Amino acid sequence: MASSTIHHTTPEGIDVTVFGELDARQREVLTDQALDFLAHLHTKQNPRRLELLDARQDARAKVAAGQPLDFEKSTRSIREDDSWRVAPLAPGLKDRRVEITGPVDRKMTINALNSGAKCWLADFEDASSPYWTNMVNGQVNLYDAIRHDIDFTSEHGKAYRLKKPALAQMPTIIVRPRGLHLEESHILIDDQPLSGSLMDFGLYFFHNADKLVELGRGPYYYLPKLEHHLEARWWNCVFNKAQDYLGIPQGTIRATVLIETITAAFQMEEILYQLRNHAAGLNAGRWDYIFSIIKTFRDSGTEYVLPDRAAVSMTQPMMRAYTDLLVHTCHKRGASAIGGMSAFIPDSSNPERTKEALAKVREDKTREANDGFDGSWVAHPGLVPICMGVFDELLLDAPHQIRTNKRDDVVPYAQGLLNVQATTGSITEAGLETNIEVGIRYMDAWLNGSGAAAINGLMEDAATAEISRSQIWQWIHSGSEAQREDGSMKPITAEWVTQKINDVFAALTRYDGDRLDDAKELFTESALSENFEDFLTIPAYERYLAAEMKVSV
Repeated sequence: MASSTIHHTTPEGIDVTVFGELDARQREVLTDQALDFLAHLHTKQNPRRLELLDARQDARAKVAAGQPLDFEKSTRSIREDDSWRVAPLAPGLKDRRVEITGPVDRKMTINALNSGAKCWLADFEDASSPYWTNMVNGQVNLYDAIRHDIDFTSEHGKAYRLKKPALAQMPTIIVRPRGLHLEESHILIDDQPLSGSLMDFGLYFFHNADKLVELGRGPYYYLPKLEHHLEARWWNCVFNKAQDYLGIPQGTIRATVLIETITAAFQMEEILYQLRNHAAGLNAGRWDYIFSIIKTFRDSGTEYVLPDRAAVSMTQPMMRAYTDLLVHTCHKRGASAIGGMSAFIPDSSNPERTKEALAKVREDKTREANDGFDGSWVAHPGLVPICMGVFDELLLDAPHQIRTNKRDDVVPYAQGLLNVQATTGSITEAGLETNIEVGIRYMDAWLNGSGAAAINGLMEDAATAEISRSQIWQWIHSGSEAQREDGSMKPITAEWVTQKINDVFAALTRYDGDRLDDAKELFTESALSENFEDFLTIPAYERYLAAEMKVSV
């Protein structure tokens, strides 16, 4: 670990230690007052966070033992009570027809705010590698952007600056902090690592809440990877304590929850209920959702084995059940329903492929709009006009569909959400090779500090890398077979996968400073280990910390 740069004791006598080099701007983020605030949140909320993480393991063990997933009987009264609604839509969140997503580096911050989208998901999570400098610099970048005082010059001399539109035309910033399972090892509070969730939430809130309230734009958040409605209650407690600490009225914070785990899909109404004074909506986080299905049912036999990732489209029965229920739930409770990611990257060197891909993006967004979604995600500024056009055609001057498309035709049905067997498509040798390539190349980018990587025309993030390695793990352990080019079937074994990893790796293009050797080792361990690693990024983060410690010695 890098040498300690800050030792601080709060007025309550809580010891805070910060490890890692800090320049002057980064120190402006980690002020003594900000550390006091983080320590306050940690002492109040971290014990319960650890209990909730233990509860995840207990819930997973019940599934492994054969207990079926279903809507909770204990919360039936919440679902059947038609009287409650979430808080009214907040300023800057009434029209969300296009949201661009991306990491919080300086260039992306400027490009996102210049994109013409209605909102920007400023991502400290799956699109960011949680290196210390990335996390702290991201807070600096957001601070500057909110005050319209940000620019950037690339190493090639290209200058990036914010346009000067009226404030109403700037995308609303919605910050996604790290998930509850991730810790920030560079900050210890009474010798315990700080939750990554609390760091990302807390620093953004502490430094910007007053300014955002003044601008009528927040503070707003996306909450990732929730697995239970009690985790939503935990976040609601965080919001209450944070608002009280700074003297900001309760209900000022608004949060959109990503429904990206299969367990959360059964608790959408309960999640909105727990956050109802702070809730803004739900999002269909499709890639993490697919990963969650694989992870949850990884040892449940062939019934829950999915085909190649490319075959698991949003038109598959289980995915339709999931998104239809999401729209129905949101509009029933007065919340926004936000659609999934279009990860395609336009390529000017291949206009024909780009034309075909853009047509598919338009088809995907048209389906979402017609299904009742109030907006959707894109990963590239070049996709903003297409998504915007689709929703403009449907919504016209209306900001959303909450009151006009209730989706009363949708009836919650547990078997619909679990209908993995109805998924059409095959497991193929080409799909296996794609999983290996994406997994290794993404982890190479991650280990080099970039959490979003352009691979084969798609913007990949941690969620798709998780699908890549978890599918392989499940295929091996379920005794699945892959279809080869000649039509024959071959059992997917650890030995064959090892051979395939070596073949794919040998064909990768090397470059100065690559981390491909480490990435291959990390991916191989996670895909072929006997025990399933809950999150690939946890051993990756440990590898990063070990390398950092060697440098500092």
